[in-house]
Amino acid sequence: MERELALEIVRVTEVAAIRSAKWMGLGRKMEADDAATSAMREMFDTIAMDGTVVIGEGEMDEAPMLYIGERLGLGQGPAVDIAVDPLEGTNILANGSFNALSVVAVAPSGMLLHAPDMYMQKLAVGPRCRGKVDIDRPIQENLVAVAAALGKNISDVVVAIMDRDRHQQLIEEVRQSGARIKLIMDGDVAAAINTAFDETGVDMMVGVGGAPEGVLSAAALKCVGGDFQGRLVVQDDAQFARCRQMGLHDPSRVLRMHDLVNGDDVIFSATGVTDGELLHGVRFLGNHRVKTQSLVMRSKTGTLRFVDATHDLSRKFDRLGGCD
Repeated sequence: MERELALEIVRVTEVAAIRSAKWMGLGRKMEADDAATSAMREMFDTIAMDGTVVIGEGEMDEAPMLYIGERLGLGQGPAVDIAVDPLEGTNILANGSFNALSVVAVAPSGMLLHAPDMYMQKLAVGPRCRGKVDIDRPIQENLVAVAAALGKNISDVVVAIMDRDRHQQLIEEVRQSGARIKLIMDGDVAAAINTAFDETGVDMMVGVGGAPEGVLSAAALKCVGGDFQGRLVVQDDAQFARCRQMGLHDPSRVLRMHDLVNGDDVIFSATGVTDGELLHGVRFLGNHRVKTQSLVMRSKTGTLRFVDATHDLSRKFDRLGGCD
């Protein structure tokens, strides 16, 4: 992939974030998601690439755009897999809470796991803990390993877990170990990314969440040298059949980083929609000016860029709603 594609992708997440941010706190998550999806879809079609959505808003009969299998781009340039979540954290945005993101991952064709829209057990850690944890180990053992890798006492380790009834036993086991917990309502992509940055105060993310978000998290962590492990949670025969249809013949096996994001070249972009530990949310400054903050990364080079941009909506947004 050409390196210029990274800057094109950040334009995609910027416009989706801006469009959806106008719905912050209004309690209308569907409208916010529609705004982000429409903006992202329109911007993709200005990019010189031949892209196919492998993770998106759902199947063709479930989503009018950014559905799995949809072709994006101008049809020229590199053939790429695309994973998208135009608004990661629809409930977060509707409530005006923390860590809503617009996210995209792009990799050469065939390199991203084609993940069904189902649950996945997840374990995410940052670079210093890579190779030190295993999703099959008891959580207490993994916490000991993380503490040792980070040079911390277990009581100083912070674990992000989604606040769900299904996690009550996991939460209790983490508490018994002496580690601290950061309960999140939604947004486990942000939580996974946060494990790679000391300033966020998050050392590990565990629990069960969406499989598509798992692949996006793996793409982000691959760019920074972190680790992500997952296992699909099959709930019925229909999901099992869907896994087989997508080429996952043993859905119960552990998915390592190379299963989720193959090869050495993936581009990941995230733009903050609401404030989080790592990224600021969209700021409407008045006089048509809007400020965004994004993180764009590429695994091949190890480059991380924090992009602070101020957009003049009266001049810099074309008829498609995109940023120049």
